[in-house]
Amino acid sequence: MKISAQGLHHRALNEKIHQAIEAGEREIFLTQVNGQRYIGDGIQNAGLQITIQGTPGNDLAAFMDGPSLFIYGNAQDGVGNTMNGGKIVIHGNAGDIAGYAMRGGKIFIRGDAGYRVGIHMKAYNEFFPVIVIGGRAGNFLGEYMAGGLIVVLGLKVEMDKSPVGTYVGTGMHAGKIYVRGSVRNYQLGKEIMHFDIDKNDREELEPLLHEYCENLNLPWEEIRKGPFVKLSPYSHRPYGKLYSY
Repeated sequence: MKISAQGLHHRALNEKIHQAIEAGEREIFLTQVNGQRYIGDGIQNAGLQITIQGTPGNDLAAFMDGPSLFIYGNAQDGVGNTMNGGKIVIHGNAGDIAGYAMRGGKIFIRGDAGYRVGIHMKAYNEFFPVIVIGGRAGNFLGEYMAGGLIVVLGLKVEMDKSPVGTYVGTGMHAGKIYVRGSVRNYQLGKEIMHFDIDKNDREELEPLLHEYCENLNLPWEEIRKGPFVKLSPYSHRPYGKLYSY
């Protein structure tokens, strides 16, 4: 089903989307999207696919659990806010706080992402959130991260320049961040350390990169070569010495 968002307030557009879902539609195509907020929010439908032409507004797919969203354009702030499951594939760039408090599912970004991506991400039992960024990520990547996985590929970033900003992993106490390219100590939060990737890391990375490249039509064989560095916390309780108990 095709829905034109031209001239629609975000409430009217989202009402049309929910009406289509209630009518049993499994594929919805949104055209001329221009900043409408809250698309896909709270939808629980594993078989649903929403394709978006244009730039959706803030909090795209917040609390989403199941659908697949394909965005042919950029996305604004708060993509996948507290997302539980499903997949978001962005063929452009994403704004700040993508994946905020994300609890499950995948966010694939072809281009760059803004500040504080993946902050407060967490994993529990079968729920495991993943964010893959094709370009650069801004400051405070993975801040207070408590689980899940973030990958920054640095495509089109010169190898002698870092694809991440500063304060990476500040307050991080679980999860992992893989960076393709260089990361210097001054860029890291005090809670995390560099590690060389091993066989287990490769086994985790390669199927994920293959899926990412398939979704975005990118050269997997080239990207998988790296070089990659792993960033993870040295303690699951980095501020323990500051507590009074």
